[in-house]
Amino acid sequence: MSDFIAAYSWENIRYLLQGLLVTIEVSVISIVFSFIIGAILGLTRYIKVKRLSAIVGFIIDLIRNLPLLLILFFVYFGLANVGIRLSIFWSATLAMTVFESAMLAEIIRSGIQAVEPGQMEGARANGLTYWQGLRVIVLPQALKKMIPPLVSQFISLIKDTSLATIIVLPELLYHAQLVYGQNTNFVIPMFVALAVMYFVVCYALSLVSRYLERRLA
Repeated sequence: MSDFIAAYSWENIRYLLQGLLVTIEVSVISIVFSFIIGAILGLTRYIKVKRLSAIVGFIIDLIRNLPLLLILFFVYFGLANVGIRLSIFWSATLAMTVFESAMLAEIIRSGIQAVEPGQMEGARANGLTYWQGLRVIVLPQALKKMIPPLVSQFISLIKDTSLATIIVLPELLYHAQLVYGQNTNFVIPMFVALAVMYFVVCYALSLVSRYLERRLA
């Protein structure tokens, strides 16, 4: 019990919170950019632009089937070898964005395809153009279907930031490792603290998802 009390000193908790802040910063930036890029890629695949959709589909499938850890290594070490040097923070953010964009693109494409084809046909029959029907009729319905898998993917992204400790990103897990590296008796207390912090952040996001589902129902 004394180990837990010592491990949870204000200095250690503050240090963990600093790491949590970095985790949240990387996650939020990655979520915003990956959603924008994923939406563009998903729509490109859905509307089936000749040749372009096939190329985009190949790139998405390629990225989705690569380990995120490998993408982290490529961005951090590979780009440096060709003269593109990014900070650890932006290397992690770029890697997360690239990986998540491919994941979200498939979620968005599947969500749009899940809308009954008759919805678009009805929109066209009422005088709307294809793009108007897509924006006004199809996408709002698709968004409701996308919310659960999108939030699930966002939660996975938050947890995946822990992989960036391999390139020494000063996020939550890395800070915890530094704390228990100074005292091995702090290993279990730090793991408990990590579990609580990840749970609070991810569960809060899931509550937002439930709220949005109820509002859009």
